Amino acid sequence: MTTTLIRSARWCAVWDASQSHHRYAQNIDVVFSEDKISHIGPNYDGHWDHEIDGRDSFVMPGLINIHSHPQHEPSYRGIREEHGRPEMYDTGLYERSQAFALDDDGCQASAELAYGELLLSGVTSLADLSSMSSWWIDLIARSGLRGFIAPGFASSRWYMENFHELKFNWNEEAGRKNFDKAIKFMSEAEAHPSGRLSGVIYPMQIDTCSEDLLRDCVALAEETDRPITTHASQSQVEFLLMAKRHGISPIKWASNIGLLSPRTTLGHAIFVDEHPSIGWRTKEDVSLLVDSGTSVAHCPSPFARYGHAMADFGRYRRAGVNLGFGTDVTPHNLIEEMRLAIILARVMANDIKTTDASMVFHAATVGGAKSLLRDDLGKLEAGAKADLVLVDLTQTIMRPAHDPLKSLIYHGADRAVKTVFVDGELVVDDGKVVHLDMADAAGRLEVAQQRMLKDVPKHDFLGREAKDITPLSLDL
Repeated sequence: MTTTLIRSARWCAVWDASQSHHRYAQNIDVVFSEDKISHIGPNYDGHWDHEIDGRDSFVMPGLINIHSHPQHEPSYRGIREEHGRPEMYDTGLYERSQAFALDDDGCQASAELAYGELLLSGVTSLADLSSMSSWWIDLIARSGLRGFIAPGFASSRWYMENFHELKFNWNEEAGRKNFDKAIKFMSEAEAHPSGRLSGVIYPMQIDTCSEDLLRDCVALAEETDRPITTHASQSQVEFLLMAKRHGISPIKWASNIGLLSPRTTLGHAIFVDEHPSIGWRTKEDVSLLVDSGTSVAHCPSPFARYGHAMADFGRYRRAGVNLGFGTDVTPHNLIEEMRLAIILARVMANDIKTTDASMVFHAATVGGAKSLLRDDLGKLEAGAKADLVLVDLTQTIMRPAHDPLKSLIYHGADRAVKTVFVDGELVVDDGKVVHLDMADAAGRLEVAQQRMLKDVPKHDFLGREAKDITPLSLDL
C-alpha cells in the first residue's frame, strides 16, 4: 500500500462532520493511502512513501460536476456564445440542436478536450450526460476522472419548422430500445477495471419522454440503487409546453408521476412556477423539490448568455433544496460557474447577502456528492475517497491569500489549480493533465467543427448556412 503525505498544508478545507460543513484548518498534514484519506491533522509521524510540501498550497476536496455534455459543447466555441432566438424567449437550444450535428470523431475530440478542462479546474467527479459511443467508457477511464456515466435516451426528438414553434417527433419504440441499450451500457461502465465508473439513469428531457418511460426509469433507479437525472424547467418554452399538455408546471407533473425523490437530480430547474418571467398561478415548485429531497444541478453560464438566471441560488438553498453545479457549456470550468452563481443570485435578489463563497463551495462538493448518492466524496476527512486538489498560493492571482477560497472563486479559478489526485492517482501535475493530449484533441476538434459547419444546410429547417444562424463578431 502506497501512502502519500502532504506536509504542513498552509490552508485546508476540512470537513466538520459535527456541523455538516467545511471549515478552514492551517498548517496540517493530509495523508492518503491508495484511494482513501487516512489522516488529517498536525504533526503526522506515521509511515509515508511520498511527501509533498504543502506550505504553499490550499488543499481542498475535488469538485463534483453533476451535469455536463462533454461530447459536443466544446464544438460550439464561436457559435453558441451569442446565439438565441427572440421567438423562443431568447434560448438558442432548439434551433442549435437541430442545425449543428457533430460527427463521432468530433464528439471524441470534444470529450477529450472537455475532460482535460474539467481536471484543470479541479473537477474530480463528473456526471457525463452523453451519447453511447464505442470509445466513451475507455476515454473517460483513461482521463482519470471519477465518471458517472449517463447515457441518454428519449421517447421523442425536438424539431422546428418555424422560429416560434417547437415540435416533437415521437417514437416510443426507439426510446425503449435505447433505454435497454443504456442499461447494458451502464453495466459495462460499472464493470470497467478502473473501478471509478458508475451509471446514472438519464431520460434526456422531461418534455421528450413519455410518462411510462419515466416511471420505468424511476423503478430501475430504485431497483439498482442508481441516481437518475433529466432536464426539467430549463426554458420558458418547455414550461409553457408542459403546462399546455398537463395544466400544471413541469415540476408539479414530475411530482405527480413519482419522478421527484432523493435519488433524482433535475438539470437546471430555473423556470419554476414562481420565477418572475413565468408568472404562473402557483408557487409550489421549490417546496416540491424540498419535500421530495430532489437535487438541482445549477449551470448558470448558458442561461446568463441568454439573459436568464435562477431566482435565486440562495433562495433555493435556504428553502432546503440540495444544490450542485454543472458545466452545461464550454469552457468546462466549474469554478467560474461558482463565481457566476454568486453574482447572478445577488443581482436577482438585489441582496449581497443572499449567496456567498461557502454556499457555492458546499454545493460544488458535498451537495454534488449527495445528488450522486455518495457520502465518501466532496470532503476532506478520514475514510473519504482520496480526491484532492492542491491550489498554488504562490500564483500572483491568488495573493494575498488572506481567504484562499474567495481568492480561488473570485480571482484565480483554474489558473491556480496545480495538482489533482483522483482515487489517490495523480491526474494533474504542475498544472498539466497527465493522461490526455489536449492540444491534439483541440486540433482534431477544429477539423471536426469545420465539417459540422459545412453540413448545417443539410439539417437546418430553412437550409441556411452556419454564418446565417450565428454570424461572426466582426464583418469579414
